[in-house]
Amino acid sequence: MSSPAVTRRAAQKAKIQTRSKATGGVPQRPKSSGGLMEAKRRARQRISNSGKRNSDTQTLRDPYQTTMEAIEVVRGATGLIYDRQMAQHKCLWDENYPECPARLTCILDRCQELKLMDRCLTIDPKTATKEQILLKHTEEHYDTLKGTSRSTDEVALEDLSSHYDAIYIHPTTFELSLLSVGSTVELVNAVAEGTVQNGMAIIRPPGHHAMKAEFNGYCFFNNVAIAAEEVLLRGDIERILIVDWDIHHGQGTQRMFYDDPRVLYFSIHRFEHGAFWPNLRESDFDWVGEGAGRGFNFNLPLNQIGMTDADYLAIFQQVLMPVATEFSPNLVILSAGYDSALGDEKGEMEITPAGYAHLLSPLMSLAGGKIAVILEGGYCLRSLAEGAALTLKTLLGDPCPNIEPLAPPCESVQETILNCISVQRKYWKSLQIHRTYGLEEVNNINPQRELHQVTTVFKGSTERPEKFDTRNCYPIQDQECVRRNDERLQRLELSTNLRVAPKRVCFVYDEAMAEHKNDFEVHPECPARITKIYERFGEYGTIDRMHRVGSRQATLEELHLVHSPEHVKLMKECVQRKDLEAFGERYNSVYFHNSTWTCATLAAGSVLQVVDEVVNGDSQSGICVVRPPGHHAESDLPHGFCIFNNIAIAAEYAVRNHGLRRVLIVDWDVHHGNGTQHIFENRPDVLYVSLHRYDYGNFFPKGTDGDFSEVGSGAGEGFNVNIPWNRKGMGDAEYTAAFFSIIMPIAYEFNPELVLVSAGFDAAIGDPLGGCKVSPEAYGHFTHWLSSLANGRIIVCLEGGYNVNSISYAMTMCSKALLGDPLPPLCNRELSSSCVETIQNVVSVQQKYWKCLKFTKKLPDFVGGDVGDLSDLVRGMKITDEPCDSDSTNERKGGGAEPQPGPSSSRGDATKDHQSLSDYLAENATALANEEMFAVVPLKNCPHLTLLDPSQAPTEINTFAPCEVCTSAVENWICLHCFRTLCGRYVGEHMLYHHLDTEHPLTLSYSDLSVWCYKCESYIDNPMLYKYKNMAHVCKFGGEEMVWPYGDTQFTLETTK
Repeated sequence: MSSPAVTRRAAQKAKIQTRSKATGGVPQRPKSSGGLMEAKRRARQRISNSGKRNSDTQTLRDPYQTTMEAIEVVRGATGLIYDRQMAQHKCLWDENYPECPARLTCILDRCQELKLMDRCLTIDPKTATKEQILLKHTEEHYDTLKGTSRSTDEVALEDLSSHYDAIYIHPTTFELSLLSVGSTVELVNAVAEGTVQNGMAIIRPPGHHAMKAEFNGYCFFNNVAIAAEEVLLRGDIERILIVDWDIHHGQGTQRMFYDDPRVLYFSIHRFEHGAFWPNLRESDFDWVGEGAGRGFNFNLPLNQIGMTDADYLAIFQQVLMPVATEFSPNLVILSAGYDSALGDEKGEMEITPAGYAHLLSPLMSLAGGKIAVILEGGYCLRSLAEGAALTLKTLLGDPCPNIEPLAPPCESVQETILNCISVQRKYWKSLQIHRTYGLEEVNNINPQRELHQVTTVFKGSTERPEKFDTRNCYPIQDQECVRRNDERLQRLELSTNLRVAPKRVCFVYDEAMAEHKNDFEVHPECPARITKIYERFGEYGTIDRMHRVGSRQATLEELHLVHSPEHVKLMKECVQRKDLEAFGERYNSVYFHNSTWTCATLAAGSVLQVVDEVVNGDSQSGICVVRPPGHHAESDLPHGFCIFNNIAIAAEYAVRNHGLRRVLIVDWDVHHGNGTQHIFENRPDVLYVSLHRYDYGNFFPKGTDGDFSEVGSGAGEGFNVNIPWNRKGMGDAEYTAAFFSIIMPIAYEFNPELVLVSAGFDAAIGDPLGGCKVSPEAYGHFTHWLSSLANGRIIVCLEGGYNVNSISYAMTMCSKALLGDPLPPLCNRELSSSCVETIQNVVSVQQKYWKCLKFTKKLPDFVGGDVGDLSDLVRGMKITDEPCDSDSTNERKGGGAEPQPGPSSSRGDATKDHQSLSDYLAENATALANEEMFAVVPLKNCPHLTLLDPSQAPTEINTFAPCEVCTSAVENWICLHCFRTLCGRYVGEHMLYHHLDTEHPLTLSYSDLSVWCYKCESYIDNPMLYKYKNMAHVCKFGGEEMVWPYGDTQFTLETTK
């Protein structure tokens, strides 16, 4: 607990007056936004009419322009397009074929059961034209399918189908494929034109595998690609984000936009290093696009089954959302396959139906809410129907249902995410957060667990059969697996809260709170802070769309939830004092007024009114326009304009009176909420997260309490997260990075039952105290992201913010976000280095407490989008005094070729001339001087040599033995204590892990016969090692003994070229 800090009157007065002069005192009410916008419009028109611009003329954009343009932008209808005729498409020769009519009908039936269809604007389906098909397909491709129309020759249809991978053709396939494309185009056009806000096309056949001239994977025409191409050609849309979460890679869509920077294609798919269909090398993470489209193709390949909601959310938080926000699309198209869902026999993943709502929700903050969801795959009918229905429910603006507690992201998805970031970071500013390492660290640092090694492994096949199977060519689950999945899906359906509160947003405001004011001087914490917000609500029309709850004063019992009786008593009695100005000087940045007690208790009580309204389920979310603020108030004293800690009282009230077990407080006020932190620092049921300006402890409230190292204490250790900015000027990009790297992952793992936001807007652009540059619309995005938590139960409570224009626009954007209105795009700029440092520091400390923060390894700074295998790259850079082919051991083992030169002083060809070490160094003097090459001198003595027992050594060493764990034959080592063969650090690091498990320090390389000591972290060369080296030499070089080398100093040469 901080002590009562007494500020000298002169210093306090000078500080406030200086800030007041900088802003001209209390900001005056500006002209109405409509008048300002009209004046700007006339000015632009005059410039346009002049026919030219003066070379000295500069266009200055109002920092609130984007928010002002959103004044009439409100949520539109959700479109729905489908046609039950599409159920006619079926396989005539295999009644168990998984791509079946029930895929369509089960979704429609579930949506009807939930009464979702009645809430949508139904769009009439339409058949695509030939011209539309030819936008992305060849005429021959079109004609081939057209030739099957109404065919009654089942044998011919099956024979034609066998020439393509995983399709069947029905007599209606041509017409229904055209209907599927046309319906997709109709929906996408309706979303792009603003006829509807968003929408869903429940269609089949699917489309994302269809290529320019080839049917593939149940797909005939590429619905999404054709629709995207059409809107791009029309010119209204400049940038499209296509997110493909179908379990199979949408190679058709990828190929159609691979060189097109207008389309960012992002696919999450099962890959298993190419062993999973469609078994393509191009489905891996290092296929990033080509030409102008380089960096606009993202593949997130999943290399094991059983991925969960946590794994997919990690992909969204670490990669997709940062990049998508930076890309700033005008339209989002979602290729929504549900074969990654729990129970699907193809995907074998475990995404819950509710999980899809959480994946969709953040995407709805993009592109002004313009998002079209197009059905692709999904073959477990129960999870397909539920997942698709909850997707539509989310599009309608209903809150995301809570999901099961999240496990940590698995190691496989961690590797995938870091691989993808490694090859894409050069193209995207938002991916520049990770620390990096160079080749020098690779060669000199051990162990290397914190260095991420980028590798590619491909187990697929390029062979193509003359004909493909058309029957029984799909996986079938055993009945026990089906039963288990069905039981779990049933439990999830019963436990999923699909309730929607009757009122979407409530708010509280009482003008009586404006009575609290500083009568002694102009002060930034002034009554206009709340009155202007209320006026702005009216101007934007949100006041009529929210339910207003009555205000009330907090009781003494409620104040005592977090404040000492002494503090409450003193604040109550202060209003009777005659020396209010002097009394205020006793505290740090606090003033008092005769109405302070009334206003402070009214602020706290009004917040509790909203808590009751939201937690009882009468309103989905809430906004509290209250003052004085509260987050600086300690349990026993006022502080920093704050009398009582409104948000802390609300959190404790929710826990005690409503029985909540987990409350999340997110404090984005520019000043650290020292009071809230102290009140809950030893509590595990309240997670406090604060983003604030810190300036190494020199920014108010000063001291070290706000540093990243403060994590809570006792049972609350790990439940306090500080994100301290150490410089001014932080804006949308920095706050967005903090949300996706830290706040949202931790919040999801915490799984709150209520979200409380200490919404100070003094980090907003133009604030006289904060010095930051967060736009008003960014606060709307933050609110939207947080609203996916806690079944949508979120309360935004005013704290600081001292530019009345900034705070009124910002709080209005929060209200619009909660009402489901489309949000303007965010400012796109490069992250500051100080922000990156802060995020790295926070993650490094908090990863001890939060399993989601797994992405801390350093990434290589020498990997580009076209580098496939880091281990090959590094191995190719290691040299001895003669070149050594890293594949030579495999060649010799297989074909009995002549021994290849090795690293020892003995050679297979004794008559060959050798270059001396001195000659070699002389020739490479420049490289040595430039530190492109360096010499490593092995240690002659090592204390761990005494651990060797030559009597236990084997009679021979097989240098061609594979790794005992992963069977790799590349860069293996042998433990000189237990004689296990395991792979090195550029492959699977299994020898390193063996050392960590057993503490066996000494190991010998099969590649160059060098010996490494893990404990000394150095190469070792000592006569005691001769026996082991000689056995390896005999095997490696066809029986030739190793020459005794210990009369001269030996060098191992390496290069970083």
